[in-house]
Amino acid sequence: MTDPVKQQDVPDTIPAPDAPATATAPTPTPTTDAPWLVALDVDGTIMLADGTITPAVASEVARLRDAGHEVMIATGRAASMTLPVVEQLQIAPEYLVCSNGAVTLRRDPNAPLGYTRAHVETFNPTGVLTAIYERLEGASFAVEDEHGHYRYVGDFPNASLGISSEQVEFEQLLDVEATRVVVLSFEHGQEEFLSIVEEIGLHKVSYNIGWTAWLDIAPDGVNKATGMERVREWLDMPRSRIIAVGDGRNDLELLEWAAVQGRGVAMGQAPDEVKAAANELTGRDDEDGLAATLATVARDG
Repeated sequence: MTDPVKQQDVPDTIPAPDAPATATAPTPTPTTDAPWLVALDVDGTIMLADGTITPAVASEVARLRDAGHEVMIATGRAASMTLPVVEQLQIAPEYLVCSNGAVTLRRDPNAPLGYTRAHVETFNPTGVLTAIYERLEGASFAVEDEHGHYRYVGDFPNASLGISSEQVEFEQLLDVEATRVVVLSFEHGQEEFLSIVEEIGLHKVSYNIGWTAWLDIAPDGVNKATGMERVREWLDMPRSRIIAVGDGRNDLELLEWAAVQGRGVAMGQAPDEVKAAANELTGRDDEDGLAATLATVARDG
């Protein structure tokens, strides 16, 4: 239904409106010569539902950072909504995986915001959008391009699309080279929504259903795990020293990937299928489950 995935290496910097500040972090002397690669989901893992980060989580992230472990983010968020989290955590990882694996950022001290796009994967969403539009009356649609800019139709919760977005006519969503498509339909229950999506048959794309009637669509075969495997290879990190933590269905492949030889950790509130993909389970986000897991990462390397 869609064109083949378009892969790009994009050396240009992220446009200035994407985030309010340049990512900076302390640079202590590392205390470990055997670092872990720590990949963390944001919403429901690092952050609570109200957007706050608890002191316990912040403290454990800082400890791992100071010890020399590579603490990074793997998120469904666009770059514009990821960089403020990096700033808040006071980390400066070499890479960030955004947009459910479609966009990978590389740290660049010379860039205005501290990061440039290292790898982008896009697809033409016309076929998918048209098929869903015909079946989901009243749904809202958003298309993210490689710059993290959203074009959308309908209504989305405040701040869910970030600061770089514009409301357009449905036809203006078509033929955009997309890193991500979001479909939101509060009028359909989750099971009904999933049934309709499965009837449509989303070929040549990857998709997952969120907690409510929220559908994320990515280029075929692209997810957080594919982005993280690329990062792992770039960093030359052993598979046995990987830990990934997440809570949503878009973390399923990530946790499976980490659990092969390392640690794939599902948050306590994760759906059953996400828990099944992991090889460890921690507490809920509102129980500081992430902090408890990070506390188990070797303090002496």
